[in-house]
Amino acid sequence: MDKEMVKFIRKSYNMNQRNFAQVVNCSFSLIALVEVGKRRITENLYNKITDAFNLDEKQLKEIHSHVIENNQNKY
Repeated sequence: MDKEMVKFIRKSYNMNQRNFAQVVNCSFSLIALVEVGKRRITENLYNKITDAFNLDEKQLKEIHSHVIENNQNKY
């Protein structure tokens, strides 16, 4: 999981960073820093996100594909 996937998941649920952080049970500042690339996604944060949104490996691969596709369409 990378910062773009975190942002994609958050936006898919129409959440701002504060709401997302509450659901994931972490600080708002952590989410903000992850999304701008100043903090990495730890195993703990990864687990919190996947648990909070019931994401399995198949869903994560689909999200990754969407992120790659969206990034290619930007350029």
